[in-house]
Amino acid sequence: MSSSLRFDRGHTDDLMAFLMASPSPYHAVAAAAERLEKAGFRQVEETAAWDGTSGGKYVLRGGAIVAWYVPEGAAAHTPYRIVGAHTDSPNLRVKPLPDTGAYGWRQIAVEIYGGTLLNTWLDRDLGLAGRISLRDGTHRLVNIDRPLLRVPQLAVHLDRSANPDGLKLDRQKHMQPIWGLGDVEEGDLIRFVAEEAGVDADDVTGWDLMPHAVEPPAYLGRDRELLAGPRMDNLLSVHAAAAALAAVAGQPDAELPYIPVMAAFDHEENGSQSDTGADGPLLGTVLERSVFARGGTYEDRARAFAGTVCLSSDTGHAIHPNYAERHDPTHHPVVNGGPILKVNVNMRYATDGSGRAVFAEACRKADVPWQTFVSNNSMPCGTTIGPITAARHGIQTVDIGVAILSMHSARELCGADDPYLLANAVAAFLAG
Repeated sequence: MSSSLRFDRGHTDDLMAFLMASPSPYHAVAAAAERLEKAGFRQVEETAAWDGTSGGKYVLRGGAIVAWYVPEGAAAHTPYRIVGAHTDSPNLRVKPLPDTGAYGWRQIAVEIYGGTLLNTWLDRDLGLAGRISLRDGTHRLVNIDRPLLRVPQLAVHLDRSANPDGLKLDRQKHMQPIWGLGDVEEGDLIRFVAEEAGVDADDVTGWDLMPHAVEPPAYLGRDRELLAGPRMDNLLSVHAAAAALAAVAGQPDAELPYIPVMAAFDHEENGSQSDTGADGPLLGTVLERSVFARGGTYEDRARAFAGTVCLSSDTGHAIHPNYAERHDPTHHPVVNGGPILKVNVNMRYATDGSGRAVFAEACRKADVPWQTFVSNNSMPCGTTIGPITAARHGIQTVDIGVAILSMHSARELCGADDPYLLANAVAAFLAG
């Protein structure tokens, strides 16, 4: 094993705590930064001048984090080993004018974010989390982690076709949560959120808020071999990347031929086109500044990027026992079978044969089993930050992840051992 992670449920227990601490992308990067701080990493500001010192560093921007560890004596042209992931999950997001309602019900106006399975948000106890922006330009994290909201489903007596014909939900009319009784009052929600955050409502000038299911993650099954929880797409990979980077940073510098990097982006679920998304300049800027801070030139930057490899880690589809015909007939990833290599010849995933070899070697070093995922030719294939990263930065990229069920549900399902296996494979990759 090339990491210091122990093979027990401790890693999965910590993942469960991470999921609970991360109801929004902003909380997720704060939780990842907290774990890296304990491993000796320190935050650097993008607006400050960077130095070429060795050690662990990280940058926070909104719902994104990029962290890297520079070994002692690393040359300016030293290549990077990157694990990429994303912090956002499909969900509901509070609109700019949130206070709404009718017939004595007070409701919250929400917009649908990403490709969420709408029905999984029905009849759940929901909290509210995210960040508020204050008049002085600072931000405050907010996490109201108790039953506050609910999207009530229409009773079957009033929708007799729901069972035989399938539930039909209108994204605008049917997904607005209730949160109380009485007349609608403009500004009521933000006054409530401000009070919860301990700030004056008049100081709140902006917000990025989202409901979240308050039910905690849980082991499931006769032998507790499964894990059910929210936002595993893709906080499972963010947590694995942070654990792997911290473990690799604890090794002797002389054993690290590369600079290990973790890059967790926001907005993957809606195309990655933002200043904190994978299609933005954040990763490239950080990598270049690190080269130049160590006295490098553009030639050193080009050499470093040419030798760099990125693992794009995101969840994939495990074989579903009730819908086996939807999967490729010869590729059946199973839970607790180890991480999956994701392949699509039309480059919806960035993996090629060379990348497969890199991933296979990392799994061999870590003594981790692995599997391959390919979509059924009759089904459209999803995509990840992998092709975006490869095309934008010109670096070799390999798509991997953990096989799960119920992807994009408010509550997803994976094997309880797979998060640990992924983290060890990633650690072996980062260590080279």
